[in-house]
Amino acid sequence: MSNVREAWTDECLDDFGRNVDHRFDRLEKKVDRLSRRMDDGFRDVRTEMNAKFERVEGRIDDINRTMLRLGGGALVTFAVGFAGLIATQL
Repeated sequence: MSNVREAWTDECLDDFGRNVDHRFDRLEKKVDRLSRRMDDGFRDVRTEMNAKFERVEGRIDDINRTMLRLGGGALVTFAVGFAGLIATQL
């Protein structure tokens, strides 16, 4: 065990520290690149999803208008039918 400790001179420790720092710098750059790629990808997904939601909202609005028109038409038809029924009974 003591032989190993004697082999670690100050110069070796300094080299090791610089090597570790260099590797962490490389790792940090890779993580930064990955983070940017993920941000870009998520931005693209959000843009695509927003466009799809806008189309769905438009379709829902169209369905809502159609239902209101059909419901209104049905109410008018019932009202005219009842009015006709009442008029024929008088």
